[in-house]
Amino acid sequence: MSLASALRRRFTRPPEPVRAVVAASPDPDERVLAWGELVRGQGWLVATSRGLRLVPADLPLSGAGEVGVLRWHEVGSARWTATNDGGGSFAVTALTEVEPGVQAREPAQRHALADAGDLPAVVRRRVDDTVVASQRSPLPNGGGVLLVARRVPGQAAREWTVVFDDDAHRGDPEMREIARRKLAEAVAADQPD
Repeated sequence: MSLASALRRRFTRPPEPVRAVVAASPDPDERVLAWGELVRGQGWLVATSRGLRLVPADLPLSGAGEVGVLRWHEVGSARWTATNDGGGSFAVTALTEVEPGVQAREPAQRHALADAGDLPAVVRRRVDDTVVASQRSPLPNGGGVLLVARRVPGQAAREWTVVFDDDAHRGDPEMREIARRKLAEAVAADQPD
């Protein structure tokens, strides 16, 4: 992207449907940080101060309040693959809580972008900023768990969770108990004396 294009993009207002979605947010302080235009005029992938939003192009402005947000601390991964024309694709994997302290990865959602702008850098920075600590720990008989501490807006304390590499291990009571012990050890080591 040329310098002139970058400057023009920096001072360009988000498209009207994107502004309407953020204006309808229950968080009056939510603001648009970056957006990318989806291929074939399907809409926009939008990074806001709260998280990622997928805004369809055909969204009636009266329905702007119905566009959900994937909060930054709920993003397990967001992998960007660029193309030579300023676009590319994001594979976004959301995390969902399946029981207290245990999260599962949702299937990756792919978003093909015709114009990404600053979106990849903003998404990376926002997701990275939520992760305070992360460590992988092996499980007996193969596989492992990821122990992660994240900053969650509105909470003073870090939120520690465990994510199993393999969902089958999450269903095994013995593996869940081992993972809970590992999580408890990580939380205890994180506590100040």
